[in-house]
Amino acid sequence: MGSFKGHVVPGTLFLVVGLWHMWCSVYRYVKSPETFRIQVWNPVPGFDGRLKYLELYMVVIGAFIDLCIELVYAPHLKYFVDGVLNPSHMNNFEHSGMLIMFFIFGLIALMSVKTSILALPDGALCLVAATAFSSEYLLFYFHSTNHKGLEGYYHYILVLLIGMCVVTVVAGTLVPLSFPIDLSNSIAITLQGLWFYQTAFTLYGPMMPQGCQLQGDDIVCHSADSQTRGELLANFQLFSMVTGVFAVISVFYSFATSRYGHSSQQNLLVADADL
Repeated sequence: MGSFKGHVVPGTLFLVVGLWHMWCSVYRYVKSPETFRIQVWNPVPGFDGRLKYLELYMVVIGAFIDLCIELVYAPHLKYFVDGVLNPSHMNNFEHSGMLIMFFIFGLIALMSVKTSILALPDGALCLVAATAFSSEYLLFYFHSTNHKGLEGYYHYILVLLIGMCVVTVVAGTLVPLSFPIDLSNSIAITLQGLWFYQTAFTLYGPMMPQGCQLQGDDIVCHSADSQTRGELLANFQLFSMVTGVFAVISVFYSFATSRYGHSSQQNLLVADADL
């Protein structure tokens, strides 16, 4: 069983990184489509030093904080009971394994760009990121098979969004010049962050569908119709998020085009002038 904070914390990290990737993908393509390449992380332009690697620091620090919540704060250091792992916090131990993978990815990426010890190309870093997303996918896949009813349905949608992250990251290693793949990856990460938030507010917050309620560690719907309405509401929430994300992309693209110009448009204007 999860919690409100347990979904908001990782949701915030995925949402911030996803929006940053979305903007950077649009910005880099608009600025120079001929030299566009997929990047597993995006430096802050115009800065040197630590601020340039702000995204990677966010991944490392964010994963570490969430790891401390899952592995230190939640179990209160009571890891063993009667000589075995504390059965009351197995869920926290599972989440810790996923968070460790993202923490390792952030460290490897930082070492790759700041030292010569582990200088990996973007394609290799994409595969490391795909490994982290794959561990998350397996975790929530088996979560969704254990959780039934409305909770299981929300986890099932989350699994689909994580699967999109895995597919788009791997595709980025195979087609490193593709803007649509890079943008799709940022969309998947953003939607994952939004869905973590939606799950928190729906299952553990004020947006619980009518006819369903949190009882102990379970989400209980009083009738099949109540559960069906909850699932239809989840579909509507997902579609609304997708629409909102595409609206944000349109704003980003319009702003980037007006601010930095599109080289293909500039070439078209030059050609018209010659005529």
